[in-house]
Amino acid sequence: MFSKSRINEPGSGAGADAGKSPSGDSSASSKQATTPPSSSSAATGGAGSSTPKAKPPASTLSSDLTIVGNIKTTGDIQIEGTVEGDIRAHLLTVGEGATVRGECLADDVVVNGRVVGRVRGLKVRLTSTARVEGDIIHKTIAIESGAHFEGSVQRQDDPLASGSTSAPKPLGTPEADKPAKAQG
Repeated sequence: MFSKSRINEPGSGAGADAGKSPSGDSSASSKQATTPPSSSSAATGGAGSSTPKAKPPASTLSSDLTIVGNIKTTGDIQIEGTVEGDIRAHLLTVGEGATVRGECLADDVVVNGRVVGRVRGLKVRLTSTARVEGDIIHKTIAIESGAHFEGSVQRQDDPLASGSTSAPKPLGTPEADKPAKAQG
């Protein structure tokens, strides 16, 4: 904003700036570029470099929203509506009135509502209002009293890396022993 107003004010100087860019005008344009960040860093308390690194707030899908399709984010997401598809996020919160039909994959998963599908996360928490119909693959899990859960629970050191082969993997180990006996 500041540089735009300065460009507009010296309109005749803009042509002169193009001709004199190697000399003093490049420093003038660097002052223009420097001035807005200085103002913004002063407004943020001198932490201009940490501002871009600051984590954005969680994206919220409201209760009147229905999404058909997959959702993928590196940030946090809070579902209050209905999602028919897979969700991948850093922190996934399924609201009390929300319904998710698909796989939920996140570092941290908090289920307050309904999930029909597999849940994979490093930390999975089912609150007392949670209703989950599907398998849970986790590193740590907490299930509050009153939560409704139908499916299997499986602990893995890295439930996010295994992908869809994570559930059959432990089952494949005993099955691998059976064909070995049949061959030998």
